[in-house]
Amino acid sequence: MLKRCFLGKRVIAALLFCFVLLLYRQACRSRTQRRSGRPAGEDTYESLLHRHERHYLHQTRNLTRLISQLKAELQERSRQLQRSAVIFPLEHEEQNQSELEEFMRKQLRKAEFFTGEPQVNEFALLPFETFTLRQVYQLESGLTRLPVESPFRQDRRNELNGALEAGLHLLNQPQLRDPQQRRIYSPQHFYEGIFRTERDKGTVYDLTFRENGVPDFRRLVFFRPFAPLMKVKEELMDVSQILINIIVPLADNVDSFRQFMQHFSDICIRQDGQTHLTVVFFGSEKKDEVKGILDSVSRRMKYRNMTLIHLNEAFSRGRGLEVGARAWKRSNILLLFCDVNVRFSAEFLNSCRMNAQPGKKVFYPVMFSLYNPQIIYGQHIPPAEDQLVIRKDFGFWKDVDFGTTCQYRSDFMNTGGFDVFVKGGATEDVHLYRKFLHSNLMVVRAPSRGLFHVWHPTVCHAHLSSEAFKLCLQTKALNEASHSQLGQMIFHQEIDNHLHKYNLNNVKS
Repeated sequence: MLKRCFLGKRVIAALLFCFVLLLYRQACRSRTQRRSGRPAGEDTYESLLHRHERHYLHQTRNLTRLISQLKAELQERSRQLQRSAVIFPLEHEEQNQSELEEFMRKQLRKAEFFTGEPQVNEFALLPFETFTLRQVYQLESGLTRLPVESPFRQDRRNELNGALEAGLHLLNQPQLRDPQQRRIYSPQHFYEGIFRTERDKGTVYDLTFRENGVPDFRRLVFFRPFAPLMKVKEELMDVSQILINIIVPLADNVDSFRQFMQHFSDICIRQDGQTHLTVVFFGSEKKDEVKGILDSVSRRMKYRNMTLIHLNEAFSRGRGLEVGARAWKRSNILLLFCDVNVRFSAEFLNSCRMNAQPGKKVFYPVMFSLYNPQIIYGQHIPPAEDQLVIRKDFGFWKDVDFGTTCQYRSDFMNTGGFDVFVKGGATEDVHLYRKFLHSNLMVVRAPSRGLFHVWHPTVCHAHLSSEAFKLCLQTKALNEASHSQLGQMIFHQEIDNHLHKYNLNNVKS
């Protein structure tokens, strides 16, 4: 009994000693941590971090090993597919080919090639962009955008070169029953192209090629449905025999008409030849003067394809174009609605012929509107023909104008022509444009590198309402000069002061 009691006391004493020793070690550890400036429990945190780090490294090694295994399996699977394709080529190729063709047909049915889709207004139509071998004429808005991109961006160059190479390959591909002297086309034979991208369908490329000295064009239409190109259409176009009736409404601006006729003689008579000019003159005071200008050009150029229609009433552009279009009673002629302040090239007339088709397409080109030459050139203004240059500081794409258009007379008559007595803010030009948008005709809207609007003074009459007068001033400012040029005109006093101080400081130094 005493022995058992003695053993119990020794156990209790040992436990007490262990407890005291534990307290002493804990106190020493806390003292050591306080001396080293480390908080309590930091060793525990570090051990946890090391443990997690080892876990993540292990997991990374496992994932890397798994990726390597998947790559090896993928390569093996590819080799198996190649072997199976060799063994069973017809079955797999026919299945893949049928699926691809079905996808292409589905995208092709969505695209707008031969018939137009009704649009809600003039802002809903997606315009084309025009390009040549070295330049892209674009309509992207913004003060920092250039009207012409040259040289191309790398992605744009690859895209357009791919379409061009596909066209040349198709044109130069040997065909059955080829003539011995078949034409071989090169990039130098590329005349012009237009393209646009519909984000939910793909990109349409309309390419035209022409050999030097040959009147006809070769035209190719490609479609990229976010997939390889597929041929849509190929045709031989001889536009040299398509007659264009250029209709010009005229008021009392005879000086501008005289300049227009000089340009008309150089382009339409000397270079083109397949044109007819219809002038619809309003008023009676300068009728003889206008007739004298036309007779002079007719005698000098031996040109008889001119018609003068006189209307003794107030000027109305829509009314003049309507009368001029209805006055032609012969064949279904191609109409070009024009103004005396518009200048065009022979290349534009070819574009007009190629992009308009009776019952299918109308062409609404976007002209390049030139700024005030006195602001651009100062006292050294070059000749009029030398001012027809597309550059950012020389003008802008007048994409809000729908007055100049190429369309066949039958399409113009079938839409009902101009609404001369329109109401609201839109002009008769916009109303006609909307009619075509609502029809099944395809509207081709693209900037034209050969169509210019020559600057002329904008007069804001005092009888206009305050709102109309303000809009007139905005239009006048837009046509006078670029944003930076107008800024220099507004801040010219500050610029002069700065130059004076700068020169004065340089003299003192």
